Amino acid sequence: MSLLPDLAPILWLAAALSVALAAALQRISGQGFGMVCAPLLALFVPHLLPTLLLFLGALVGYRAMRADLSAVDMRELPPGMAGRALGAVLAAWLAAGLIGTPLIGFAIAAVVYLAIALSLLGLRVAISGPSLFGAGLLAGLMGTLTAIGAPPMALLYQHEDRLRSAAMQNTFFMFGMVVSLAALGWQGLVRAEHLVTALVLAPAVLAGLALAEPLNRALKGFPARPFALGLSGISASVLLLRSMGVI
Repeated sequence: MSLLPDLAPILWLAAALSVALAAALQRISGQGFGMVCAPLLALFVPHLLPTLLLFLGALVGYRAMRADLSAVDMRELPPGMAGRALGAVLAAWLAAGLIGTPLIGFAIAAVVYLAIALSLLGLRVAISGPSLFGAGLLAGLMGTLTAIGAPPMALLYQHEDRLRSAAMQNTFFMFGMVVSLAALGWQGLVRAEHLVTALVLAPAVLAGLALAEPLNRALKGFPARPFALGLSGISASVLLLRSMGVI
């Protein structure tokens, strides 16, 4: 049996483009990878989510974190990472009943809508040990079940300097992807087909990261968030309708 999903070339192209765009947005803003990618890929390869995106997200997070490492405040990492690890373990207990079933589509759509709502609320939450732990815990739950774990941390850092915000979010993002993979692996939900498909799509990740800076210059200060939120909302709505059997 082939370890790659049986997709038409146009669907492979669509998957690669969505991964590249999502990687560029994640590099620029520190968020957006899962929100853009998950609902789109759930239309093509729902049985590979969230594990496929966790592999790809780990690569995105590592490259983005390494580029902005000087802006990372190491003192803020322990509470956020502790919360993320605990959330991943708790989510792994729930994952077996969700992954590989039609419920994954509903879960991804719901998390995307929640993420959009959090982004639009514009709440200001002070960055502290407890808030970092709480955001990490929620991110671990969301990220392990759906590969969309950035919004809680994005809420904390949205009013910070852009470089610091992206650097901190990308660091938590990379750690979260690895921890969520380990938690799903503990439950036997990581398979060879996930890794092989991730390797095939990895060049799209690298292309998106390479295009991030030219894209950032082309935007000339125009915020990427409205575009990411709009695309995520449309994709989530299509996924929800597909999951409901409407389309």
